[in-house]
Amino acid sequence: MKALLDRARSFKRRVDFESDEYRKLAVGQFPEALFITCSDSRVIPALITGARPGEIFELRNAGNIVPPHDAYGAASGEAATIEYALEVLGVQDIVVCGHSHCGAMGALKYGADLTGLPRVDAWLDYARPALEPVLGDATGSDNTSRDSTGRDSASSEDPALREVVQLNIRNQLAVLRDYPVARQQLDAGRLRLHGWYYEIDTGKVHELDADGDFQVHGS
Repeated sequence: MKALLDRARSFKRRVDFESDEYRKLAVGQFPEALFITCSDSRVIPALITGARPGEIFELRNAGNIVPPHDAYGAASGEAATIEYALEVLGVQDIVVCGHSHCGAMGALKYGADLTGLPRVDAWLDYARPALEPVLGDATGSDNTSRDSTGRDSASSEDPALREVVQLNIRNQLAVLRDYPVARQQLDAGRLRLHGWYYEIDTGKVHELDADGDFQVHGS
């Protein structure tokens, strides 16, 4: 924590806040995309995309889950963020980015005991039903062990977990399409949806194509 505090305290000295770039940020934000991803500390949207301050609007939670727009009744953080991004900021692209070695999806895949984490368990219920076809016991790779939340402790990922994560990305995009504000923009041709799968150990970004497959595109 001391290192984090030291860098925060020196931030103003390390950045030129008199530059045009930072002066524009004080006027307002004009992000190019809404980036929906996991809270996992290893997944850093700006690092992955090379985005500068003000270029991406972020929504993060465990498992990059988009709950149904009416799930909480009148309000939810996810629904509010999506609505604000589309209606106020005029974002025209939304990325749903899942990742390898995901603890949330691992807990679902391997049937982790979440009795001690009731709120985590309840949150994952938003994703669980649509993932049922690929959940259950998995053999996994011989060099991979998992803790009580299904997280991989080795660098290589079980292909069965990758299948769950990628299906979850497709499912969350489908939920997003059902948001009235998103559906309106999609129908008007003012919104594009993207599915990404990020490999933590390799840095590769797999993009969901029109055929529903994840592909790595050359630089």
